[in-house]
Amino acid sequence: MAFKRFMLFVAAAMLSSALGYGQAQAEPRQIVGFGDSLMAGYMLDAGKGFTDRLQAALKAKGHDVVINNAGVSGDTSSAGLSRLDWSVPDGTDIVILELGANDMLRGVTPDITRRNLDEMISRLKQRNITVLLAGMRAAPNLGADYQAAFDAIYPDLAAKYGLALYPFFLDGVAGNRDLQLEDGMHPNPAGVDRMVENFLPTMEKVLAAPKGST
Repeated sequence: MAFKRFMLFVAAAMLSSALGYGQAQAEPRQIVGFGDSLMAGYMLDAGKGFTDRLQAALKAKGHDVVINNAGVSGDTSSAGLSRLDWSVPDGTDIVILELGANDMLRGVTPDITRRNLDEMISRLKQRNITVLLAGMRAAPNLGADYQAAFDAIYPDLAAKYGLALYPFFLDGVAGNRDLQLEDGMHPNPAGVDRMVENFLPTMEKVLAAPKGST
């Protein structure tokens, strides 16, 4: 009788452990969108920004994710670096790193932008956080030399660290007035939806990859 009770106890413990493992496995992937006004959802109503729309699109496709918005309007890469550690909490699986547009608009030397992004990626990798790098492109009026130096930052860093790269965060929206706010720079709600639609395949590839592999 005692042996039978012991075996029942062991079976119950194993079942409890298995259920606990299943619950742990079912926890949503924690993603942080870390960037500037393009990530923050400048001038958009609640629920209309990039992180909210991307989360909704991923959930509609069966992905269990929570995307936290750590975008701050006006942030340069220097400002992002200064707040990185406390803006990305422990337990984060993936960071969508989107910074550099304000550096470019202010004419910041591309070497500074490169150095700041490099340091941010290094810190996140040290924490075993996957980084999806969202690229930016320089405006042509800044000159060919500046444009070449700036545009090279993102593919170079992606190659250096083996990161997933989305080459141009505003792809399909930049230059399209129908998808922009009146300022001609930021996406309107339809523009955000276009950005999410274009971004989704890259995001899904990152979600399918082993943790910390990019």
